Amino acid sequence: MSLTDTIRLWDEAITAADQREWMTALDTFAAIQEPSSKICFNIGSLHLLLGHLGEAEKAFDKSICRDEHLAVAFFQRGNTLYKNEKYEEALRDFTEAFNLLRGNQLIDYNQLGLRYKLSACQVLHNLALSHVMIQEWDKAEQIVKKALTFKMEAKHNFVDQALEAIWNRELFQPLQFPVGKFFRPKKKIVAQLEKQDFLGEAMVVASIIDKDAFSGFAPLQPPAPEPVPQQKAPEKLKTLEGKPHRVLFNFIPNNEMELELKSGNIVFLLQWGHDNWATVMFNNKTGLVPSNYLELLEPTKEERLSSPDIPAPPRTTAPEKPLGVKDENVPSPGVMEPSKKIQRKNCTLPKSCIVKIHFKYSVAVRVKPGLLLSEMMGVICRKFNVSEKRLELSYKSQAESELVPITSENKMKEVWSEVSNQRLVIWCKFLEVVALYDYIVSAPVDLSFQEGDIIQVLAQVNDNWLEGQCKGNTGIFPVTFIKELSEAETKNP
Repeated sequence: MSLTDTIRLWDEAITAADQREWMTALDTFAAIQEPSSKICFNIGSLHLLLGHLGEAEKAFDKSICRDEHLAVAFFQRGNTLYKNEKYEEALRDFTEAFNLLRGNQLIDYNQLGLRYKLSACQVLHNLALSHVMIQEWDKAEQIVKKALTFKMEAKHNFVDQALEAIWNRELFQPLQFPVGKFFRPKKKIVAQLEKQDFLGEAMVVASIIDKDAFSGFAPLQPPAPEPVPQQKAPEKLKTLEGKPHRVLFNFIPNNEMELELKSGNIVFLLQWGHDNWATVMFNNKTGLVPSNYLELLEPTKEERLSSPDIPAPPRTTAPEKPLGVKDENVPSPGVMEPSKKIQRKNCTLPKSCIVKIHFKYSVAVRVKPGLLLSEMMGVICRKFNVSEKRLELSYKSQAESELVPITSENKMKEVWSEVSNQRLVIWCKFLEVVALYDYIVSAPVDLSFQEGDIIQVLAQVNDNWLEGQCKGNTGIFPVTFIKELSEAETKNP
């Protein structure tokens, strides 16, 4: 049985007991599976009210087994045994109840749900009566005198009456547990058993349907077909067609065809009319302004050099033209032996070489002559921050007018053999890849392509995205959608 069902039955049984319907309350308690110590105490109290001493004793036994420190359960079982004339067993229960008080004058069970205070005077009073019933008057007198030390209020005068009855060798009545006192569940827990509607009922606030009062859930409708977007050139692209101009004076329009501008605004000139009026665009609005209000905006040197794709100019001075190493053994440049010429050729090897690289932009780097292809590739990749796997080098041979790819170390040695004046020019380009799947753009910066399309890789955005060009369009795409283009595919794309 769940805790919720247990608390609900517990509350129903207490409600019936408050109406003095003892049997109804007892049957409700009996329906609880695995009752706690408090519920067993309530069952024993109901059996005691109905005079079922045997059933009451069993119920109090279960209550004590579930909670060995419940003093009031020992007190109630002692009263049950006393009524059943089991005085010696009642004597032990009253003694245990007093020991569980641990020297305190009383125990308040209100926090546990029982509105009752069990005092030491009450327990000692019934303990003394149990000694009287077995004719132990002297012990009974000692216990009553001990109870006088725990007396706190005037209502504890029953202790004085019991002492007087013992002196006269007369019997006195035991103190009974009050009728209608039971362990009750907490009100907050009982209140939470009721279902509460925290959201309330839905209400139509606004609707396109007149007098719409439906606030439920409509059945599933078939999904409407998505409209095919029409590829229309956005109006913003017109701003790239004209040249930027600066507005010199404030202009207030006189009609709808004219455009309001302020001094300092930057506009794009779309058409220069012959009537001294110009058609411009400003903030996605097109209109007419006087042509003498405009001034052509020329980019400054700082603006031209601030582009992220163009590096800053070198700060070092340009290298001077290298001179040959002077040979002291040669008396004059006009007379020279063949062996001497060979010696001069071996001694005039340059210490550095200027390599001009044509890529997205042109740069010049100083390297040591005779670099291997892998070393040269590393220098270029570090300069442009790209991956070596997606780069291809080429140069113009003296024998051929077209670009020749540098594909091996032997080819690189041949390139170095043709270097003159310590100058070398190399062209770089990204490798081409082939699309494995169709890719549909999800953002304006994406590149759309179909399976089998050849894509020229322009740059590596990160580990998962590349920038490329396909069919005249440029954008980014995932790495997992392409593969490296083999030689066979390159010849027959």
